[in-house]
Amino acid sequence: MFVVFLRFSGDKGKAGQFMQAHNAWIQRGVDDGVFLVVGSLLPNAGGAIVAYNTTLADLQQRVTSDPFVEHGVVSPEVLEIKPNRTDQRLSFLLAG
Repeated sequence: MFVVFLRFSGDKGKAGQFMQAHNAWIQRGVDDGVFLVVGSLLPNAGGAIVAYNTTLADLQQRVTSDPFVEHGVVSPEVLEIKPNRTDQRLSFLLAG
């Protein structure tokens, strides 16, 4: 399991130009079953993604293909988490 932070960079002003492509990239991640949760970092600091069902190498490749990353709108950080305990509703995370 992974957490991806996409923190706005100095080129944050370019976000509007690439928002449609960035949203399509997010939807592909959800459709592929890799992105479990996608949301905003508050206040207006960027975004975060909880990813599952992928390898670190594949996720890093996916993240670098985000138009926001490609055009310097955000700086990515990928952290790997090994879940040891979960709420019963998230127990599937322990098998991964």
